Amino acid sequence: MTTSSDQLNQLIASQWQAWMQAEPLFATSCGDHRFNDHLPDAGEEHYSSWRAQLVEFRTPLQKIDRRSLSPSDRLNYDLFERMLDSEIAALDQHGYRLPISRAGGFHTYFPDLYLQTPFANMGDYENFLARLAGFRRFFDESIELMRLGVRTGYIPSRATLAGVDQSLQAHIVDDPAHSLFFKPFEQFPASVSGLDRERLVAAALDAIRRSVVPAYQALLRFLKVEYEPGSREGIAAAEFPDGAAFYRERIQYFTTLDLSPEAIHQTGQTEVRRIRADMKAVVRKTGFKGSFGEFIAFLRSDPRFYVTTPAALMEKTALVLKRMDGELPRLFKTLPRLPYGIREIPAFSAPGNTAAYYQPGTGDGTVAGSYYVNTYDLASRPLYEIEALSLHEAVPGHHLQIALQQELGDLPNFRRFAGFTSFVEGWALYSERLGLEVGFYQDPYSDFGRLSYEMWRACRLVVDTGMHAMGWTRQQAIDFMAANTSSTLLNITNEVDRYIAWPGQALAYKTGELKIRELRTLAEKGLGPNFDLREFHDVLLLGGAVPLDVLEERVREWVAGRK
Repeated sequence: MTTSSDQLNQLIASQWQAWMQAEPLFATSCGDHRFNDHLPDAGEEHYSSWRAQLVEFRTPLQKIDRRSLSPSDRLNYDLFERMLDSEIAALDQHGYRLPISRAGGFHTYFPDLYLQTPFANMGDYENFLARLAGFRRFFDESIELMRLGVRTGYIPSRATLAGVDQSLQAHIVDDPAHSLFFKPFEQFPASVSGLDRERLVAAALDAIRRSVVPAYQALLRFLKVEYEPGSREGIAAAEFPDGAAFYRERIQYFTTLDLSPEAIHQTGQTEVRRIRADMKAVVRKTGFKGSFGEFIAFLRSDPRFYVTTPAALMEKTALVLKRMDGELPRLFKTLPRLPYGIREIPAFSAPGNTAAYYQPGTGDGTVAGSYYVNTYDLASRPLYEIEALSLHEAVPGHHLQIALQQELGDLPNFRRFAGFTSFVEGWALYSERLGLEVGFYQDPYSDFGRLSYEMWRACRLVVDTGMHAMGWTRQQAIDFMAANTSSTLLNITNEVDRYIAWPGQALAYKTGELKIRELRTLAEKGLGPNFDLREFHDVLLLGGAVPLDVLEERVREWVAGRK
């Protein structure tokens, strides 16, 4: 007899298989290498078909008797249902018709494909060649998708396209051997013979010449001839078709909560005032005698806070992370097995990129996680931000949480390899503060950098809602960030343009962190001397990245059980 639990697990497994086939790049990152010779489809038909498949999985799910499930299966049911509903709602808003910006997109992701691809045998190289050969088709479909976006009102803001041409031109090379896509063919494992190596090298040079370079040329031509000239001066998501609904869906998607732009905006303003008071207290500790604005100007200009070589910045970063590695057992009972490394953000994308980002390792454990550091324009990379930034992106932030989640073998795959942004980013922001508990931020300038990063996330609540729902201008957002954080103007400008290109995503950080801190306070008060921070972190992390209301339920149940 097939039980309700069997039906649920079979349905979840079927949807996962469909997901892997529809998104082969995601499959590769999960450690599923069956589709390593495929690129996904990128046209409107692909997104319409995927939406139809999600709806088809929704129907049998509703027929399963949820009441007969065990508590763990009931949670899987609820999270699976929410994931399906969330993805269907997102597809209904057609945001996928805006696939590129200076903040990122397939044009900047594809050059890193080889870093997540195995190259252990000849078959792996053949698979990668097949992907290179598919570039022109993928780019052409994406161009048609963007043309459809323009025709239907999903028109990019001009500010989000500045600098995209430079990131494309870096891959339009005369000699294919100088292409980043040739990197895997510069060395081979012993399992690939000399004759095979010669053949693979020739095939790679041909694929780059015939597919990769023409693909980037076509995209650059479309950008300069059609996309940029047809872009809009405005910045607000409210300008899209049914823009208010579009933005509300983005808020729900990224925060997992039913919040209005006005409520988020007010929360941000409240947090800005609170953090500003803390920042002023730290300024007094430094002995600085000028105004707050003068202190910010001092931080942005004094040479003591900056290095002059990329190697020096990477060394400072590595030292911070190695120190934190040694403190992790004081904070956590359960740690991931997968290691991480640090890399420089590639030069072709660095000028318009953020200060740093994290790239997860693969689910099969063959590729480590990577913390990418931006070494472009070193005068915009202050040392007093390194501690907070590194704790956020690597450990105990993104790497610890994501790698640990991937290793939770008792969870279904959709919970191991996907999740909800407000938890992921909320955890990383919460992790910055954990440094205070294990001896970081002893230097008041570094502590000010921590507060500035927290202020940055509070400002996001204000400027994201301000620009997308309340009529704020781009310059108004830049000025607000500049007045309240110590970040450099290059970072601020890149960040504001990222918020324009990615409505709602920036709301996840502070929203998630506030909920996690609220739940920690609840547990500390509820358990008193019996509160164990390491056990509390297990409760947060060993269920994966769940919606914030589900997280609250888990913590309340744990507190009640401990009592």
